Amino acid sequence: MSLRQRFDDDLKIAMKARDQLRMDVIRMVKAAILNKEIELKKDIDDADLSRIMTTLLKQRRESVQLFQQGNRNDLADKELKEIAILEAYLPKALSTDELTTIVVATIQEIGATTPKEMGLVMKAVMAKLVGQTVDGKILSELVKAKLQ
Repeated sequence: MSLRQRFDDDLKIAMKARDQLRMDVIRMVKAAILNKEIELKKDIDDADLSRIMTTLLKQRRESVQLFQQGNRNDLADKELKEIAILEAYLPKALSTDELTTIVVATIQEIGATTPKEMGLVMKAVMAKLVGQTVDGKILSELVKAKLQ
């Protein structure tokens, strides 16, 4: 079952259960998908859907930090619940150990030795991890640490 079909089915289930938060999150994702399709002028595949979902997750995480800084814990809690719903649709994120292994192997393959080659290493690692959930900030820090 494609991710898009799963959204449709889960939206129906959420509507029957009167789960307003889940309905709102799924509708938000479907709107983001539609906007991306209009922008690209073509249907998008599951890999593009994963990228859209990753972007939405990143936005939610940033919102949580801002809400917590502003002492708006009620809004931060809502964003955390949305994050949990979104994460259920994405593949499990790689652990730091798995990422480190991939980064080290890629550095050896490329032969990178200096921090100036960080962009080249990042590009190669991201190419290996297409379709998987990866936090770019953590990945960037790992690559930087290994090239020091």
